[in-house]
Amino acid sequence: MTARRTTSQRHEVPSGDGLPPTAWAVLGLLSFPGERTGYELKKWADASLRFFYWSPAISQIYAELRRLEARGYATSRRSGPEEPRAKRSYAITDAGRTALADWARGAGDAGPPVLKHPLLLRVWLGHLTDPEHLRALIGEHIAQTRGDLKEARDALDRADGTEAWSHPQIALRWSVRRLETEVELAEAMLGDLDAAGTGQPAEDSPTPG
Repeated sequence: MTARRTTSQRHEVPSGDGLPPTAWAVLGLLSFPGERTGYELKKWADASLRFFYWSPAISQIYAELRRLEARGYATSRRSGPEEPRAKRSYAITDAGRTALADWARGAGDAGPPVLKHPLLLRVWLGHLTDPEHLRALIGEHIAQTRGDLKEARDALDRADGTEAWSHPQIALRWSVRRLETEVELAEAMLGDLDAAGTGQPAEDSPTPG
């Protein structure tokens, strides 16, 4: 009998032309107007992709760029000798754009979202720690999430209003709503902790099945 694959394993399985999702994400960054260096791609991933997917490390971005260039999906050029420091800029090729469009239009399930919430894991083990420590952790999480929310809103404000950038704006709007909800959920969790301390069920808390 074949072992069932976990959610995280399904998420990492290469899809479409044998490339992993991160390769398609990097190629997707190149699909918008203009050439970009690996450093510029990293900055853009930090300002957009991380809010709804994740931001690859700079080393992984360069690894994917080399893979994409070997496939003929991207091309690169070095800056001229007049530059104080030589830079390599990357651009998508026609073959890369066709492959990316085929992958984006792919049929079937795009895959389940993967949630790994370290704070919730600690709360789940809250019987082994002090309630005030958990409250402090949740407070730190709320502050961090509010910071991320401000950055997502700032990124949305900076987004180009032209049609070419309309879909990234949709993704950023979703990210803003998700972060707003995360703050609300974390604040509600503080209420749940207070209720747990009194031995009373929190308001609107479901009864365990």
